Amino acid sequence: MECADSAFRHGVPAEDIDHAVRNAVAVDDWDDDLRLYLGPSRAGELLEVVTAIRGDDRIELVIHAMAMRAKYRRLLPGG
Repeated sequence: MECADSAFRHGVPAEDIDHAVRNAVAVDDWDDDLRLYLGPSRAGELLEVVTAIRGDDRIELVIHAMAMRAKYRRLLPGG
């Protein structure tokens, strides 16, 4: 998955972003072709990762990644 420069603003490495998306425990589709993934880093810390879905082939570009904030807890299983 490709990452925009903005994805690294909070210091999350690309390997952790990829791990969180591949192992997401919750996915929430937003308006305007944005998607939120909640998943663990390689160390098990929950991350929030936002992607923008681009073009007809629906390629996702990671635009945001950081430690998961409490406001997304409701999206987790059993949340």
